[in-house]
Amino acid sequence: MQIFAPRELEPGECRAALIPDTVARLVKLGAEVVVESGLGEGSGHDDAAYAEAGATVTQERQAALRAAEMVLRLRKPPADEVALLNKGCIHISYLDPFNEPALVDALADAGVTAISMEMIPRTTLAQKMDALSSQANLAGYTAVVVAAERLNMVFPMMMTPAGRIGPARVFVIGAGVAGLQAIATAKRLGARVEAFDTRPVVEEQVKSLGARFIKVNLGETGQTKQGYAKELTDEQREKQQAAMAKACAQSDVVITTAQLFGRKAPLIITDEIVRSMKPGSVIVDLAVETGGNVAGSKLDEEMLVDGVRIVGLGNLPGRTAVHASQMYSANIENLVKEFWDEETKAFQLNLDDEILHGCVITHDGALVNETIRNLRNG
Repeated sequence: MQIFAPRELEPGECRAALIPDTVARLVKLGAEVVVESGLGEGSGHDDAAYAEAGATVTQERQAALRAAEMVLRLRKPPADEVALLNKGCIHISYLDPFNEPALVDALADAGVTAISMEMIPRTTLAQKMDALSSQANLAGYTAVVVAAERLNMVFPMMMTPAGRIGPARVFVIGAGVAGLQAIATAKRLGARVEAFDTRPVVEEQVKSLGARFIKVNLGETGQTKQGYAKELTDEQREKQQAAMAKACAQSDVVITTAQLFGRKAPLIITDEIVRSMKPGSVIVDLAVETGGNVAGSKLDEEMLVDGVRIVGLGNLPGRTAVHASQMYSANIENLVKEFWDEETKAFQLNLDDEILHGCVITHDGALVNETIRNLRNG
């Protein structure tokens, strides 16, 4: 089976879908791996490393796409490249199928079997393939580093000749994968950390990392099958924002990570809350790519509002491209190996399998994913 990994074309994207170590293991399985020249340039891997791992390195991107039986990449494919893919080709990448109906239709029309990495089920068996979690982990870490660099004070408590310096106060909203890593990183840097989540079930995890969990009586809340917090009612949202306002006003750094699976991120930090914060405070909006948790935050921009810096940088995992590529490549490898047939040396599609049933979006000329199909049908 011929596998092709193209170089990412998105400006500023330094991550790679495959690293040389993964290539070597795929070749050992019996795959013929082709990579585009420059694939690992942004993540510290040159063409020679891929060739040494057993890959064929090519500069003929279009020809490689036409010849591939499987395409592995990180970002969703450009529309003009979908038409280059063979009928029956298996394409694995992020696809954003909730918001890209035209792309999904194009993949179906081309007869491509499209697998969306966002749709990997959050189950124990699929955990090793969960790219959303692996990248969110790095995003949480990077958010704290970004905030620390922009804050005009140090994070840890210090005893100095001039007296005692108190620790910075960090407030993390959302205790999913990104939020928990943000909490852990801020604690390692010596900050005093508080956290909030609508799901009471995460309180123990927050406390285990040394942070204080802020409790707000919102009534009945919970989480989806994917592990995301459920959307709040208007009344619950008002209670939440009242609690947020008090915590934010006391904080030096606020990191928001709240997202709803397949939907626009909820607005949590209003203009009023921002203006209640101390001048010099920093807010990092980790949900800015899906609409943002912070009023006024804009993708890939930073702004000052009454002295409060709002940071809306996108692709935070890409700022740690070496490890982000390593983790994503491992997710891809585990997915391929899970369904690899040693006898035929090929990826075997079993749409009845729980994992593939959840993440295959198009197959054999049709939209087959129940979640996306039901969304379209209202």
